Amino acid sequence: MSKIKNLMMSAVVATASIAAVGAAKAEDLRWKMPIAFASKLPGLGSPAPWVAEKITTASDGSLKIKVFEPKTLVPPFEILQSVSDGKVAAGYTWIGYDQGKVPALPLFAAVPFGLKPSGFTAWYYYGGGHDMLQEIYANKGFNVHAQLCGIIGPETAGWYKEPIKSLDDYNGMKIRFAGLGGKVLEKLGASVTMLPGGELFQALEKGTIDSTEFSMPAIDQILGFNQIVKNNLFPGWHQPFTAQYMLINKDEWNKATDAQKALVEATCTAGVMRGLAEGEYKNGAALAKLKAEGINIGTIPMDVLKQLKGITNEVLAEQAAADPDFKRALESQQAFQAEYVIWDENAYLPTELMK
Repeated sequence: MSKIKNLMMSAVVATASIAAVGAAKAEDLRWKMPIAFASKLPGLGSPAPWVAEKITTASDGSLKIKVFEPKTLVPPFEILQSVSDGKVAAGYTWIGYDQGKVPALPLFAAVPFGLKPSGFTAWYYYGGGHDMLQEIYANKGFNVHAQLCGIIGPETAGWYKEPIKSLDDYNGMKIRFAGLGGKVLEKLGASVTMLPGGELFQALEKGTIDSTEFSMPAIDQILGFNQIVKNNLFPGWHQPFTAQYMLINKDEWNKATDAQKALVEATCTAGVMRGLAEGEYKNGAALAKLKAEGINIGTIPMDVLKQLKGITNEVLAEQAAADPDFKRALESQQAFQAEYVIWDENAYLPTELMK
């Protein structure tokens, strides 16, 4: 009997030891996560610390994520490379910044005259977008796992010294403009530059740029563009949605347990909803305040928008011809968009009936 008891005790001890080793391995996951946007920026930067905190808490500390504000660990435009190289375990960014390295990425970040946030997330989660994005990174040699982790609604069309009345107004303009929209304005003779959000106020103040776009009213107001430039134009044709991602070094991702991976995926999905909700909640009040301060909340004329769409189609065709991944992602999105617009046109109340 004593031998049996000893064998049973040995088995219990062995099982406990194996469990302890497994637990220790899980607890070793400590991810540093630099972010491209200040966490004070609603919907754009704010989801990152929220997601990090929830993952740390829900994992009971087995996966801890520490957020680093822009420039404190990795410059915003170097996040992808730093994550891929393993210098940091993760990063939170707008992946359109890396279109020079991976041309197809803007299609997952912001598409001119593209889908609304609801439409894009539908395509991303159910139309194969998530898996396609992983393949695209791998095709270009980047060692990352990408997880959609935040989204906001349309940006403004930018801040200008004078209202836009024709395409000629863009010729010679010095403007900060991101992604595929920037390529459209370059075709119109604009001098397009890319600067992080934290540098834009100074660039406008010094005259390094004449005009800028960055984000939605709740964010632009925080950055103070209205103190210098008085024409804020709509609609944000170049970014009907803006999507943020948590990029995770693939080796670190492979170290995570299935439970930890599921937690990251679920929490990032919640972060998408939280980011969108925060922006939608704050933008109306921000826009009303800007208008009360005397800012011209104007619109780009419809004929100019139609011309911009035509040039956008040229840019998309050129990018698709130059990169197979871009072509594949674009065709997939456009096929879905053609169906989605039927639902969108018929399902939702016109704005005038919501007033």
